[in-house]
Amino acid sequence: MKITKIQLVKTCPREKQGNRNWQPIFVLIYTDEGIVGHGEIGLAYGKSQEAGLGQGVDYARLILGEDPMRIEALWQKLQRGTFWGMSGGAVPFAGISGIDIALWDIKGKALGVPVYELLGGKYRDSLRCYASQIQLGWKGNGTGYRHIRPEEYAEAAREAMDAGFDAVKVDPIGIDDKGGWMVWDTRGLMRSRQLRLIEDRVAAIREAGGPDLDIIIEAHALTDANTAIQIGKRLEPYDCFYYEEPTQPLNPELFRLIRDQVKIPLASGERIHGRWGFRPFFENRSLSVIQPDLCNTGGISEGKKICDMAMAYDMGVQLHVCGGPISNAAAMQVEVVIPNFIIHETHEYSTIQENIDLCKYNDQPVNGYLRVSDRPGIGQELDEDVLKQNHSQVITVE
Repeated sequence: MKITKIQLVKTCPREKQGNRNWQPIFVLIYTDEGIVGHGEIGLAYGKSQEAGLGQGVDYARLILGEDPMRIEALWQKLQRGTFWGMSGGAVPFAGISGIDIALWDIKGKALGVPVYELLGGKYRDSLRCYASQIQLGWKGNGTGYRHIRPEEYAEAAREAMDAGFDAVKVDPIGIDDKGGWMVWDTRGLMRSRQLRLIEDRVAAIREAGGPDLDIIIEAHALTDANTAIQIGKRLEPYDCFYYEEPTQPLNPELFRLIRDQVKIPLASGERIHGRWGFRPFFENRSLSVIQPDLCNTGGISEGKKICDMAMAYDMGVQLHVCGGPISNAAAMQVEVVIPNFIIHETHEYSTIQENIDLCKYNDQPVNGYLRVSDRPGIGQELDEDVLKQNHSQVITVE
């Protein structure tokens, strides 16, 4: 089998709402046997979509004519043979990720089995899920509305529970008392009124959800070590499940500092790339939960290795999922296999119809649990109409 063509597709499913900062990037790898593999470059949000698309094009040119079944060899070629790949970083690793996922999809389809069978088979039959980013509500309308008052956070928790979830994730920090995003100064030391509002929001969720609701605190790395400690200490009485990205991950020792002073398990991973990026966090054991994103940490190949390394340090895994439906599908293939899986992220974006419509299948949790399909490969494919839409940018390498 040979690779004959690669298409890079940058989409804009939220165009109707005027949000052009949400653009999932997909990779389609075509073969001479008619099998097409689907992958995703995990830079749908933030400010690197053009870089991700360009990186995908550069890497696509390197694998034309290759045998797609030689996944590890092609991974090494992209990481070690491209100069910048050996320095890591979000863009090079996201480019590798999109191609790697598509190669696994081809292999599963060629052999007629789901990818999870190639990774060792199912360890579990279903995946417990949480509702992610409830500060935006949980009605799936994609309006981007930002909750301000504690009672609105309580209502969002009830919405998620009504949808069957018994775990939620909330960022109680990023939205200020007037609805502005990242307007507050959240580094140095936070003011008492800020801390009170953050605590009141979480307290409202706990009261609405009762003692059995698991609450994940999201900080989006908006805080530094000092303010993360301030907030963490205020939130200790609310029995939080874990505390995600309390600071940016470029200095792992800061996570150890936070861990030593806050009695909530710490988590991070969406901005940590490859085994090399996770290594210092394993060694200082500052994290209880790792959150690699398969679409920017090196794909299924690298993500599975990272999860296996975490086992040696008794760390749990919640793969980060904040992309298109292919990102979600790839994550499920790995999570159903690994013994140290904790919970699956069901992001607010995944409930938006424009995002769902990008792909053929709509894999959503039922009563808070996902069942992984037995469709061959990763079990998800780009909808053919997306290639024809005028708000999609398609680059073909052949």
